[in-house]
Amino acid sequence: MTIRHLNIFLAVAEYGTMSAAAEHLYLSQPTVSQAVRELEQHYHCLLFERLGKKLYLTDQGRLLLDKSQEVVMQFRELEELMWNQGQTPVLKLGSTLTVGTCLTPKIILELEQAVPGLEVHSFVSNTVEIEQKLLKAELDAAVVEGEIHSPDLIVIPIIDDSLVLTAGVHHPFYEKEMLHTEELDGESFAMREQGSGTRKLFEEYTERHGLSIKVTWEANCPRTIINAVLYHKVLSVMSLRLLKHEIRHQRVRIFYNEHKEWDRKFKLVYHKNKFLTPAIYELEKLLWQYKTMELPEECGVLR
Repeated sequence: MTIRHLNIFLAVAEYGTMSAAAEHLYLSQPTVSQAVRELEQHYHCLLFERLGKKLYLTDQGRLLLDKSQEVVMQFRELEELMWNQGQTPVLKLGSTLTVGTCLTPKIILELEQAVPGLEVHSFVSNTVEIEQKLLKAELDAAVVEGEIHSPDLIVIPIIDDSLVLTAGVHHPFYEKEMLHTEELDGESFAMREQGSGTRKLFEEYTERHGLSIKVTWEANCPRTIINAVLYHKVLSVMSLRLLKHEIRHQRVRIFYNEHKEWDRKFKLVYHKNKFLTPAIYELEKLLWQYKTMELPEECGVLR
């Protein structure tokens, strides 16, 4: 049994078929099938059972999955540690789209200044994809606004954030100072894509209050959503931290949720087995400097 066997096993477990795993690993399907057979012979057990066209892990397969993920991650870290001796230190940093727009660029600059020679590789996506990349050791650490579900990831809430309801100058809500929740019913919204922490938080709110909204814009780019609010009669909910320019120039009216149902934290996340480098410690230290957030005086209220 080798690391190569475990990598192939993990790919089959993730993709559900030999052919899909082979395509992902750039191997032939017979090569993948042979590696799985060799693992089963080595451990004298069946690791997968076929139901229809897909493969599903047996109890023994699930046991191997849990342990092999840890082994593969530790092996990758060992490889990186040994190969990077005397070379430029690298931090593979993930961030969700909101964080990557309003915070990560400045943090990366400060981080590279604080850690001599550090090279930061940045990856920006939604919470779901960031979580998967952390579990596969494709990222060293991440800063996210959404919920992390895997028990294998350490989550440290640090930075205060809040969603605000946002209306552009063309929307009737722009002239109001106070709104009630029921006034949102039936309104048109610009929303983030599925998998976004921002969208999930707001959808939980609408379900809790029995609201029915119309999603007429959907995008994975905060700037696109802001432009939809500015130039069309749609509302949105987004991080207050994304709207500093628009608020300063009075291009939007924002409403803060009085009951703090939209308050949240940006969180530092890394794998529980991750070797914490000086860069990760410095990252956490820098994040604490951004902990607090202040509401602008002209903020409206949503009750």
